[in-house]
Amino acid sequence: MTEKRVIITGATGMVGGCALRICLENPDVSQVTTIGRSPTGINNARLREVVVDDFSDYSAFSDVLENQDAALYCLGAYTGAVPDDLFRQITVDYTLAFATSLHRASSQAAFCFLSGQGADPTGKSRMAFARYKGTAEKALLEIGFPRVHLFRPGYIYPVTPRKEPNLMYTISRFLYPLLRRIYPNIGISSEDLAAAMVHAGLYGTGEGENTVLENREIRFLNQQRISP
Repeated sequence: MTEKRVIITGATGMVGGCALRICLENPDVSQVTTIGRSPTGINNARLREVVVDDFSDYSAFSDVLENQDAALYCLGAYTGAVPDDLFRQITVDYTLAFATSLHRASSQAAFCFLSGQGADPTGKSRMAFARYKGTAEKALLEIGFPRVHLFRPGYIYPVTPRKEPNLMYTISRFLYPLLRRIYPNIGISSEDLAAAMVHAGLYGTGEGENTVLENREIRFLNQQRISP
């Protein structure tokens, strides 16, 4: 198999960080490029880190975006963490600025987008998260990438302990190990989500090439990936 080049946004975050490690451990990946506001702190010969200040303008980074085989877009913000106008900018505008610039430089790349459960492509949802993620999804599908995989996880269980962003996440982390035994598709671990995104970006999702993957499909993809 030809070695692949992968570009990741949000590589210092919960899911992006897992995806970065998984890519660096994969012998099929020749280079990983990260785009972010700060370095990851990882030292690896196959890792190229690019620090940017403005996620809305990639005109100075066209060479960085060239010859990429897969993009894992994990940049985002928690609902309520920032004002609504900034939340929309991060969720929609930043996503499309990166995607359109990447498509100009690497038109045949696969694009994996970390969306969320309930995303509404009609843009009519009363929930800002669903409305903005759906708007971004719809626009991504219109750019022209040969493969776009939209990951819509429910609750994401952080494999590595962290300071939770709010009380709701603290409670969810505490209850998830119990609830998943009763409702196996209520959420997905950050490790399993990242592994599925990496696999989809590098190899696709199999027959039919699923565009939208929710918890059930993410879990099924991982089961297929590890099956002998």
